[in-house]
Amino acid sequence: MINVKKLILGTAAYTICTFSLAVVWHIFLFNERYESFGYFEGEPDFLLGLLTIVLQGVLLSILFPMLKAEGTSYRRGIRFAFITGAFFWTSHVLAFVAKQKVPEVSAFIWMETAYLLLQFGLFGLIIGVIYRGEMQTESRPNPGDEGGDAQNQPND
Repeated sequence: MINVKKLILGTAAYTICTFSLAVVWHIFLFNERYESFGYFEGEPDFLLGLLTIVLQGVLLSILFPMLKAEGTSYRRGIRFAFITGAFFWTSHVLAFVAKQKVPEVSAFIWMETAYLLLQFGLFGLIIGVIYRGEMQTESRPNPGDEGGDAQNQPND
């Protein structure tokens, strides 16, 4: 069952983190560089961009609790962010380079890789915080369960 509160928190965290970082990175810090790459054509549609990010946040926040991995919620968050970030990287960075004639392809790839590492690294830490208590209790075996405390296991 989906925890609605954590879904909303995860979506809000992803949206705030990603939209803020995207605007600062692409518009304020490196606007001229991205224009030289041909990244922008015309005026950006901020509302559509925001809607896209909100939908991504919803989907990622639904997927995260389904990740079955050992470790603290922070490690799970970073692992999840690495996997999903790598997927986004292939569809965002490599697909753009494949579809567009980009001058200085390697510079574009490195800049977008740095951006996505920052974006997904932050989100991974934040989603780990959101699921902190829940994830830690799930990863510990209960005494008496298979794989639990050996002292509580019956002798054959």
